[in-house]
Amino acid sequence: MKIIGIRFCSVSQKAKDDLDFFENKLGLTNTLGPHTGFVGGVFPTEDQSSWVECWQASEQMPEGLMLQLVVENSDEFATNVKANGVEAYGPVDAHGERIYYIKTPSGVAMSFQSKI
Repeated sequence: MKIIGIRFCSVSQKAKDDLDFFENKLGLTNTLGPHTGFVGGVFPTEDQSSWVECWQASEQMPEGLMLQLVVENSDEFATNVKANGVEAYGPVDAHGERIYYIKTPSGVAMSFQSKI
């Protein structure tokens, strides 16, 4: 299975501080631009295959970190990981992607997804 991109997602009560850090200290561009109603950002690589996300924690989005793998076909990837004894939850179709969720043996939250 081929990994197309890697994403890192941070959900925190300090999302505004993270946004300031990425934008003003590191000089990265938030491709979401200003939005009303929520605090968050996406900071992609030039080819947009990988990025860092940060979001304000809320009741609907609890604090935490997540590693996200973008794969060619998440259904095939799920079949493969399940055959290897990994418990995968999903799929969930959202934002034009099919997403599955897993945890690493050390407890790191992960997802893998592909375009629908």
